Amino acid sequence: MSKTERNKIELLRNKILAKGILPQHIAIIMDGNGRWAKKRGLPRIAGHNEGINSVREVTRECGKLGIKVLTLYTFSIENWSRPRNEVTGLMSLLMHTIRNEIDELDRNNVRLTLIGRLHDLPPEPLAGLQAGVERTKQNTGLNLNLALSYGSRTEILDATRAIVQAVLEGELHPDEINEHIFSQFLYTKDMPDPDLLIRTSGEMRVSNFLLWQLAYTEIYVTPVYWPDFRTRELLEAIFDYQKRERRFGKTSEQLASERGISRR
Repeated sequence: MSKTERNKIELLRNKILAKGILPQHIAIIMDGNGRWAKKRGLPRIAGHNEGINSVREVTRECGKLGIKVLTLYTFSIENWSRPRNEVTGLMSLLMHTIRNEIDELDRNNVRLTLIGRLHDLPPEPLAGLQAGVERTKQNTGLNLNLALSYGSRTEILDATRAIVQAVLEGELHPDEINEHIFSQFLYTKDMPDPDLLIRTSGEMRVSNFLLWQLAYTEIYVTPVYWPDFRTRELLEAIFDYQKRERRFGKTSEQLASERGISRR
């Protein structure tokens, strides 16, 4: 990276920090690895491999900025239907990545967590991931949350089944069920909902990702493929987020009035 580029990044970072309105939770659909590789005449796994460098860089920057949660859509339930050699390569890459990166994550006070139907994962990658979760569970910095064998419809169905079971066992009364209670049965029960969703590669869909949690999330779509998405692209997404007015169903006038009252 040139000195000019580093200076531009530092300037943008300083603008963001001066603004002070940072998302607590950023979720990312890391799309475009295969197309990035195809464009270069490489096998698809090469795109996934290069995407690891983007994960590393984005995780470091989120830690520097003080972001609380970074959720990465790492492997969806639907991804199991991809060609067997690609799935095998992805599982191997996942296992080696955690093994290689866990020291830095721990050193940087990052806490690793996992969501999804983890029992679907092969034993060896799952054991490595769980070891990383255990090692970093006391860390208090960025929560790096990996969505693995994840599908939001499945998550909602799993939550519904758990709620039905709780009602049948007398632990919960149907009249007690509200949005807050329902959220406590989701995989993300201990996390705030995402403030910002980033999707790379220009696709305009959420792909069965955090459907309940994204109700009022700001969405940022970039044409950049994930392997090319680095610090500058992350900062540009956050800077765009800072320009938005989050109304949560209210009017701008209501928000202005509430802000005026809170200052008194």
